[in-house]
Amino acid sequence: FHTYFFDMATETTPLTAVGNDAADHLRRLKSYQWWAFFVTFGGYFMAHFSRKCYSTVKQQLQTDAGYSALILSEMDTVFMGTYAIGNIISGKLGDTMSPTTVLAIGLFGSGMCLFLINVSLWFDFEGFSESLGNFFILGVYFLFGFFQSTGGPVGTAVMGNWFCDKESVKRRGLIFGLWTCHQYMGDITAALCTAYVLNAGYAYWWALLIPAVTNFSWGFLTLRLIADPVDVGIITDDVRIRMEKNAVKAAAGEEVDDSGPAPISYAGALRIPMVAQYAFAFGFFKLTNYVLFFWLPYFLGKHFDPVTANLIAALYSVGMMPGGIIVGVVSDLFGGRRATVIGVFMSALMVFLGIFSQKSEELSAPALLGMLGLMGILVGGPNNIITSAVAADLASHPSVKGNNKSLGTVTGLINGCGSITASIGLLAVGPLQSTFGWSSVWIFLMGCTGAGTLLMSTKIYSELFPEPEEDAEIGLV
Repeated sequence: FHTYFFDMATETTPLTAVGNDAADHLRRLKSYQWWAFFVTFGGYFMAHFSRKCYSTVKQQLQTDAGYSALILSEMDTVFMGTYAIGNIISGKLGDTMSPTTVLAIGLFGSGMCLFLINVSLWFDFEGFSESLGNFFILGVYFLFGFFQSTGGPVGTAVMGNWFCDKESVKRRGLIFGLWTCHQYMGDITAALCTAYVLNAGYAYWWALLIPAVTNFSWGFLTLRLIADPVDVGIITDDVRIRMEKNAVKAAAGEEVDDSGPAPISYAGALRIPMVAQYAFAFGFFKLTNYVLFFWLPYFLGKHFDPVTANLIAALYSVGMMPGGIIVGVVSDLFGGRRATVIGVFMSALMVFLGIFSQKSEELSAPALLGMLGLMGILVGGPNNIITSAVAADLASHPSVKGNNKSLGTVTGLINGCGSITASIGLLAVGPLQSTFGWSSVWIFLMGCTGAGTLLMSTKIYSELFPEPEEDAEIGLV
């Protein structure tokens, strides 16, 4: 199977030398899609598996290894900063270099960082010298954020390369909604892995070593992934458009470079309609998610015992998993009108946040379970779909049609800018709840959700009242 693929043309082979049997090209495209889905899904799964395993052994890092709560907090801050910047850089690298190489480097690097943390634990760096231990683990986590950032934008780009036929574009919401379940499956697996390690009586550092090994293993598998159909001579719609553009240039007597499209610049990506608006809107939506994810256990712990509080908080994470699938399927049914569906979900979320601002201190456990499960769906759906299906839609805009070297950059900008906005917004939560109480936090989140929805208002309007010539391309504009 792989021999058949690799014997075909490469990106630098003149496209005119490749056969033009459209049915054969489509058959070969469809036959490899499941493998591209599996490998990229697994890569992002590994990222969350390794990321979450650290957080599940925080208590042991403090009580057994001797790291202070301040250092553990600084690790989170350092990670979020480098992860946000890394998303912007990784997306561009994925469009400029071999995407599979960038993905593999991210997996190898993540595995190496976790292994180095294990080394510091085995040789008790913190016990030998507190300064050495703190500096070492913060430095490793600084690099860890960059390596972890490759999976989202670059994996989305590879998915966009392979799921580009007309049938896949029509089902893009469902496909990417299913694909974004990788993060929650990785988080759940990390919790189960740590629970097994601790319950079996093994040293807690096994919970860090296991994901280190699995990241390395998946990195080698990723190196075998074909990142782009054109690398094996499959002529997609984008390639046909590029060939037609080249034919026009040749007919006009211009020199034609048939070596493939040039990667899009950051400025070029921001010029694509709605990319900047989605980047900022996603920041507000991601902030809402971050506050609920990080602060819910703390808030609930003031009203319930620890077991009940964690159970109730877990329902929010459980709800997020089907959220992306639901938004994706519904937006597919409505012809790719994803902004409109996202707007409806965010408006419903504002209602729930309004109830929270008035009644959160009085709600019973069953009521909170139901509300947080629904809020998980309402938050998770838009968050998942914006950095996958929506990004793919934006990168398919007519202004860059024929150039598939844009999806990684677009996804990286949206995810990176969103993470930066969310990280800054998180700074307001502590002062708000300590000064004005938790009702002010929920009102703050209502304002953030409303601001993000307003940033999408022009897109929502154009989807609801499209110009006649735009109606056919509503999901791509």
